[in-house]
Amino acid sequence: MKKFQWLVNAGSFPGLMILAGGFVAFGATAQAQSAPQHPVLTGQAAFTDAAHEAPGIRRHLTVADLPDPAPEQSVDNGPNIVPRPANAWPIAPKGFKVELYTTGLDNPRLIRFAPNGDLFLAESESGKIKVFRGVDANGQPKQTSVFAEGLHQPFGIAFYPNGKHPQWVYIGDTDAIVRFPYHNGDLTASGPMEHVADLPGGGRLRGGGHWTRDLAFSLDGSKLFASVGSHSNVDDADTHPEEFHRADVLEFTPEGKFLEIYASGLRNCVGEAVHPTTGELWCSTNERDALGNNLVPDYITHVQEGGFYGWPWWYMGVGGGKQDPRHAGKHPELQDKVITPDILLEPHFASLEMTFYEGHQFPAQYKGDGFAAEHGSWNRALRAGYEVIRLPMHNGHATGEYEDFLTGFTVASGDGDVWGRPVGVAVAPDGSLFVSDDGSRSIWHVIYTGK
Repeated sequence: MKKFQWLVNAGSFPGLMILAGGFVAFGATAQAQSAPQHPVLTGQAAFTDAAHEAPGIRRHLTVADLPDPAPEQSVDNGPNIVPRPANAWPIAPKGFKVELYTTGLDNPRLIRFAPNGDLFLAESESGKIKVFRGVDANGQPKQTSVFAEGLHQPFGIAFYPNGKHPQWVYIGDTDAIVRFPYHNGDLTASGPMEHVADLPGGGRLRGGGHWTRDLAFSLDGSKLFASVGSHSNVDDADTHPEEFHRADVLEFTPEGKFLEIYASGLRNCVGEAVHPTTGELWCSTNERDALGNNLVPDYITHVQEGGFYGWPWWYMGVGGGKQDPRHAGKHPELQDKVITPDILLEPHFASLEMTFYEGHQFPAQYKGDGFAAEHGSWNRALRAGYEVIRLPMHNGHATGEYEDFLTGFTVASGDGDVWGRPVGVAVAPDGSLFVSDDGSRSIWHVIYTGK
């Protein structure tokens, strides 16, 4: 695809830079503009929807802001995915531009960079791991290759050992951890797949459970963390054996020996990341449905070893856990053990992959912050999500706020059709940001120019 530029009606994209004639410059090479700086939205004002998302807006939700359960509000309001309109493009903060790196992919999900700078992608539906190398003069990959295929809903990707010269690439299939021999620069697997460990399997939530399995190694390389989402929305784990070792982060050795349930009660930790300085494991987590438009918040948090995060009997609340009314009276001894997550997100956001920014291309204030992909809601009357958010951090610890960073994936008011759904986020060696999007079946490239 050649780089190109066009004009669009500014009324479709509030907050963009308006040029003469009431239009904005927009396109693959056009700089995306943000709305002006906003105060941090707190309390009830922090509950929002896609129509009110714009780069630079910050929100800070706390447990004191959460309403009582309102299951009568529960709706099935899944997005209608449409082709990207001709005048639609992701909207980034001022000083950034967004390019279309590649498109026409098959269910692009998690992305991670190898130490040599190759971008690995899990195409979960087709059971493939793909590799993209470099960026050519048109902003597209210089090379594309299928690294491995025949996998079972692959998602997580992790290189081992840590550092510049890994020997293996580990893949989180929906029912197993597997690995392939790997040396820097391999575009295809240089040896056969090896089975590392079994994981509880599962398919779709509306008929088979959360299926994604992310993987992350501890900084010292001695521990392999595997996230396994629940089999159900909120079934009692005491009476449903299919919930065994689910809604957990499981800890293994790199050779696949099971060590422990590292943390429990995380309904669906879709994205894992290990903080590069503190060494703490972090989870980007989908919470439960059918308790109302503004319950229960999805969240992003550092994960305490042995920690309990509430599912299915409890969820975060003032002074400890708040009982899920569908499990009234069960496990009272766990109420004061429920850990409040670091960053409460919009309920039903569907928070997926996360990463920490250690690059040097973005302005200095981004250093050490996090990014996360918000796939977008289905169990909410007014849709929310469909964006990439920034996670402000201070000395490796969350401030509790989150900020809209990359928006514009919805049509018109934000509560109609949807053309893009972010899934993966990964920081390139040059400090730019890549975003996978399974709505438009694309990978986007976010670059800071300062212009």
